[in-house]
Amino acid sequence: MINVTALPAFADNYIWALRQNNQDTVTGSDNNRVAVVDPGQAEPVLAHLKKHDLRLGAILITHHHPDHTAGIGALLEHADVPVYGPAGENHPIEHLSARLAEGDQVEIDWLGLTLQVLEVPGHTAGHIAFYGDDLLFSGDTLFSGGCGKLFEGDAAQMRNSLEKLRALPGATRIFCGHEYTEKNLLFAQAVEPENEAVKERLHKVREWRADNQPSLPSLLRDEMQFNPFLRWDQPQVIAAACERA
Repeated sequence: MINVTALPAFADNYIWALRQNNQDTVTGSDNNRVAVVDPGQAEPVLAHLKKHDLRLGAILITHHHPDHTAGIGALLEHADVPVYGPAGENHPIEHLSARLAEGDQVEIDWLGLTLQVLEVPGHTAGHIAFYGDDLLFSGDTLFSGGCGKLFEGDAAQMRNSLEKLRALPGATRIFCGHEYTEKNLLFAQAVEPENEAVKERLHKVREWRADNQPSLPSLLRDEMQFNPFLRWDQPQVIAAACERA
């Protein structure tokens, strides 16, 4: 089983650090290597590595925005590791060693993990997500309670991307790029004021955040109950969208 740790960055970003559970054994591996997802800053990663006596083993990138990529160069000064990222972005991402598209796989043998690459454009033109072992690293495409802004794509693209993600197993754990959950749920509450799942999750999220705990990961089956951007075919969401339009 993979242990995933949230490393806060900037005001509300998360860098995700993946390592083997200490109890797990993968043939030919060691337990002190870490893969990180979307390191917009190097400092939180380097501090985590030093504190826990770990080594960087790989970097995964979902899209080109600097708050997800700006730490790559500094991290590579400390460790020569592969950097996996999207092939289809309109803006170059420096230091990529593998450019990935739909259907590609990332084999991280020392984690015993294979990640499928999913193209999920909308937020950016070439945004990708990584999925494997019931883990989804969705970047800024799918948030808990919401979805990313349309900076480079259009609504049809985002709808297709979200449809691809909501077809994953309900046990999928979603690790997105930002701590936006509370404000997303306030919007969800405006869309579906009678939705008890929204009210319950908002209450839980406020408790977690008051205790300085992340609201993530979130289970996909739970998101299907309260995330309006995964509930576009529900009558209440349709009615709210029609009223706004």
